[in-house]
Amino acid sequence: MHNIIETPEKSKTVLITGAAGGIGRATVKLFYESGWRVIGVDRSLYGSDFPHNGLFIQADISEPSELEDIFSQAKNFRDRLDALVNNAAVQIAKPLLETSVEEWDEVMVSNLRVVFLAMKLAYPLFEAAGGGAVVNVSSVHAVATSANIAAYAASKGGLLALTRAMAIEFAPQDIRVNAILPGAVDTPMLRAGLSRGHVGDGSLPERLENLANKTVIGRVGTPEEIAAIQSSYTGKYLNDELKRSKTLQELNSKVTAETVMEETVVSS
Repeated sequence: MHNIIETPEKSKTVLITGAAGGIGRATVKLFYESGWRVIGVDRSLYGSDFPHNGLFIQADISEPSELEDIFSQAKNFRDRLDALVNNAAVQIAKPLLETSVEEWDEVMVSNLRVVFLAMKLAYPLFEAAGGGAVVNVSSVHAVATSANIAAYAASKGGLLALTRAMAIEFAPQDIRVNAILPGAVDTPMLRAGLSRGHVGDGSLPERLENLANKTVIGRVGTPEEIAAIQSSYTGKYLNDELKRSKTLQELNSKVTAETVMEETVVSS
């Protein structure tokens, strides 16, 4: 990583779940290059290119005891937390009638319960920082879904409702809570879903092209674009930077403390 920006933000700390995935890696990179101290969490290994001044924790956040340990390590690393990006997710693509109770519960735990528990555990660190920002990565499936992805859609719809509730509850403590609803983003999760035949027939490149043709901009999004949107909700420093950037995400939904949801089609 390179081009590190030395700014007042260098004293700030962000914790990112799902850090080793497509969007997670782009988010880690952007925050690090913007001067933040990064705590990354994932059940998979990240590799040697994780920020040298950060902390990577390999853990299964679906286990409450491991989530508690994550925030204990985070507190030992830094005595404050300025931003929490709930990016980790599990997706099961199959008809509802073929979805087992175990699969349903796995999705709900990973995509919804974890956010609830993470907020409880992060709160003392936010309090120490005098406030902060939470970004919950929901999905376009929360508002406009498709067949054979019921568990994932339900979990992301629940996350959107939880975000609204959190935004209201924590506004007096100056903790801003927002959700973004990405559409199709070129990540390993998307490609795995396409490989299972979730969207149409044909080869993987053909399925990607078919999916892109259904978007208003004629292509799927990139992890870097989602990372940019996430960072725009974490502080004034990055807001001005992002106002000048080109974000090409189909659907970007922001939930404020007043529970007003803004759905915007963004083009280049």
